[in-house]
Amino acid sequence: MKPLPPYARLLQLRVEESDHGPVMVMPFHNDVIGRPGYLHGGAIAGLLEFAAFTTLRRQVDDESVAMKPITVTVDYMRGGTARETFASATIERLGARIANVEAFAWQTDRSTPIASARLNFLLDRGQ
Repeated sequence: MKPLPPYARLLQLRVEESDHGPVMVMPFHNDVIGRPGYLHGGAIAGLLEFAAFTTLRRQVDDESVAMKPITVTVDYMRGGTARETFASATIERLGARIANVEAFAWQTDRSTPIASARLNFLLDRGQ
């Protein structure tokens, strides 16, 4: 597996495997704090984007295909607190040029997400 990009390293993300595919894990630390005791919204959005990208990269399984996010919509449902945060993604549609992905972030219970995102990716197959 390729090393994570610089922003993912700043967030201290790691990838864990589950029965449903990759799960991104972000520990709570100084670089992800927004207001005291809570996650910054940008850190949550970054976590969701990396979960979507990682899931899509595995499904496409072709390093020559450039995947460029063209729209990202994040819905914040509750504040992320001082604990590990998890995120996973599902590919809703995978076409020849466009992919639609949905990602969810949670902390203690997967069934109560703190945020979700819908991402549309342009797939540049370099034809």
